Amino acid sequence: MNYLTYSYLLTPLHTGASSQAGNLMGIAREAHTELPYLPSSSLRGKIRSTLEAMHPDEAGAFFGERIKDGQQPTEGEVWFADATLLLFPIASYSHQFVWITCPLWLNRWNRWLQNKDLQKQLDEWRSLLDKKATTGGKKAISSISDNPIYLQGALLSANDIQTIPTNEDYWDCFQKIPDGNGVLDLKNRLVVLSDDDCAALVEIGLQREVRVALKEDEKTVAGGSFRSEEAIPSETVLFFPWGLKPAKDKEKTSKVRESLVTVLNNRLQFGGLEGLGRGWTANTTVDLNSNRSKTNTEQEAVDNA
Repeated sequence: MNYLTYSYLLTPLHTGASSQAGNLMGIAREAHTELPYLPSSSLRGKIRSTLEAMHPDEAGAFFGERIKDGQQPTEGEVWFADATLLLFPIASYSHQFVWITCPLWLNRWNRWLQNKDLQKQLDEWRSLLDKKATTGGKKAISSISDNPIYLQGALLSANDIQTIPTNEDYWDCFQKIPDGNGVLDLKNRLVVLSDDDCAALVEIGLQREVRVALKEDEKTVAGGSFRSEEAIPSETVLFFPWGLKPAKDKEKTSKVRESLVTVLNNRLQFGGLEGLGRGWTANTTVDLNSNRSKTNTEQEAVDNA
């Protein structure tokens, strides 16, 4: 059984990185796109520690036993993929802030949803945003009705924008995304950009903070204490697929299986700098198996009509 979990960032997320440049503490990035992401190892570790506290007798069998006392590790009954970007907030001089996305992110998302209406629309949007197109191309596709749109580092005039109708069936795909207690307003603040434009604005929109330690007796920086930290800003939406394997012994992992779905429909804290309140997320999980079954049934009804 496969599931999809949406994580709405309530606070900035610092994911940590394997290396840093100078005094910059970077965040985890995909090797081929340089986009920020939350590694599956971080997800799995946090979820495992949460469930180990709830069900210490079952968590080991469910996630796989660790190497200890000379014993070999065992295979678990659950898998998690990386959490990748779906919607990213960008400052706007005309609309305070908007959420940007791109065909790359949306197509990654629909690999798991497998929604035919959405895929048809994504193919059309990618064609419209193709910079090589000689005629009919657009710089953005947006649900924002009043133009122009002033983004942080970009200006989109009325002629640059294709309007998104908000009454199409594919909008139902967005209904399961947590709304940040009413903050998420995609029908009035969504902007779809080309893959490269979106990546450039993400780089501009990452949160960066400078931290220093001061000497005890004077307000000057202690030697070697200066550093700059990156974080994915709050109001970002990420998603990650995960799945359950058949239970080897249902009695040994029944409680932890039930609690896993409950945990992934609640608030969790991921990444580093937890003491500074980083990484709080509101999560919503959907069952991909039931979604696809419903979609296939609806399609059959249409085909037979």
